[in-house]
Amino acid sequence: MRKHVWMALACAFSGGVGAAEVTLKNDSLVDFGSAAIVWGFIGGEMAGAWLTSPCEGNLVAAQVFWRSPTGTSAASIQNAINIYRSGSFPQPGDLAQEILGPVLNDNALNEWRYLDENNTLPLSVPVAANETVVVALEFAQTPQQFVDPSVVRDVDGNTAGRNVIFANPGGWINSALAGVQGDWVIRAVVNCTAVATTADVGVTMSANLPAYTAGAPLQYTIVVTNAGPAAANATLVDTFPAAYQSPTWTCTPSGGASCPAGGSGSIVGAVTLPASSQLSFTVDGSVASGYSGTLANSMAAVVSGPITDPDSNNNIASLELEAAVSDVIFRNGFDDANPQLWRVVPARATGRRPAR
Repeated sequence: MRKHVWMALACAFSGGVGAAEVTLKNDSLVDFGSAAIVWGFIGGEMAGAWLTSPCEGNLVAAQVFWRSPTGTSAASIQNAINIYRSGSFPQPGDLAQEILGPVLNDNALNEWRYLDENNTLPLSVPVAANETVVVALEFAQTPQQFVDPSVVRDVDGNTAGRNVIFANPGGWINSALAGVQGDWVIRAVVNCTAVATTADVGVTMSANLPAYTAGAPLQYTIVVTNAGPAAANATLVDTFPAAYQSPTWTCTPSGGASCPAGGSGSIVGAVTLPASSQLSFTVDGSVASGYSGTLANSMAAVVSGPITDPDSNNNIASLELEAAVSDVIFRNGFDDANPQLWRVVPARATGRRPAR
């Protein structure tokens, strides 16, 4: 069983994080909070925390709280900080990165952002959103009980499936089975990939004819696109003019987009548009008999918050069609008001042969 002692710690948490960085942790330790130092490790054994990233990005730092009863011990060098992919608890997956010979200072949340002591090789482990990694401290020697610094746990319980020990012998085990009653104060920092907040949604419209004929069919093609960079939720609105009768439509999505409900009448509804996706509408209807005015139609795409559209000029597409003009040879009829007459005069018989 691992030996531990309760301490009221004046925690010197070092190493700030940037605005895009997120600290992954299971423990609840805060400045001047209560915690327990855990001894009983021997060289080659490890204490590890299973940590889950809320975002896609890169793991750029590892942190371990290290403490002696006095908080004044000299710095010590341990074997490694090992970063593993998740496996099947308590067994981690593949080793993703290691920091060899980490120096740990007493009474501090030690942080490492580089793989070497010269700070030239930055730590960077790609992680996906909701991916779990395991960060483990590997001991170089056995800490002297009640004297030397060692790893620390919090005091409000051991979170199931989040804390492990690599024991020698025994291998990886759930730390709760070794009597550890809290979460290791072992953490990681992930630099989350910047999340896009804008989506350029655009609408285009065309018709299959340059002009309409009253009483005849007319087809529209409407394309809604999202040039990104973010995915967008949007509301589409196209209430066809009254002279465009009995419209029916089909919607063809691509790139993961979703179509609005319906298939006849106006196109009004919510859609989802991932970046680089589009919706293509084919609309069939007919123009009312006797109609002779301008046939105007438009569709608008309204992007929902919190995403904003950087270019509002292409969110509405409009098309105006005029009536077709008949192309006849004799527009006013065959007999005109001022006809040009031609008189045929027969040739006289002269008795002479016509000249050749």
